[in-house]
Amino acid sequence: MRALLDTSVFLRMALDPDSLRLEALEVIENEGVELLLSAASAWEIAIKTSVGKLELPAEPERFVPERMESMYVDPLPVLQTHALAVVSLPILHRDPFDRLLVAQARVEGIPVISRDPQLAAYDVEMIPA
Repeated sequence: MRALLDTSVFLRMALDPDSLRLEALEVIENEGVELLLSAASAWEIAIKTSVGKLELPAEPERFVPERMESMYVDPLPVLQTHALAVVSLPILHRDPFDRLLVAQARVEGIPVISRDPQLAAYDVEMIPA
C-alpha cells in the first residue's frame, strides 16, 4: 500500500509526532506502507518558510530531504496528469497545494493522510491524522 502525506502531517511527523492520531500512526509506522511526500508539499514548505509563516530547525532545502530520508518517506513528483486532474475537482477548497494533493491521490489511487476536514469533502480516501 502507498499513502500520500499532506504537508501538515509530514511536518507533524518531523516535529511533533505525538500530535498524530493513533489511526494515522498505525499506517505511518507500518513497514508495508510506502509513505509519499508530494513535490507540491516541499514547494509549500519552501514558500511558507520564505514568507515567515513557518519556522524550521534547518533551511527547507536541507530539512525536507533529511527528514524524508530519516522517516522513510519517498518523493512523489508532480506530473502533468496530476496538475491537469485539478480541473475535474469541485471548488470545495481554495488552497492550491491541497487541491493538487487531492488530484495526485485520485490519479495515483492512494489515500491521503490528513487532518484537514475540507479534504474529506472530495472523492478521495482519507486517513485521519
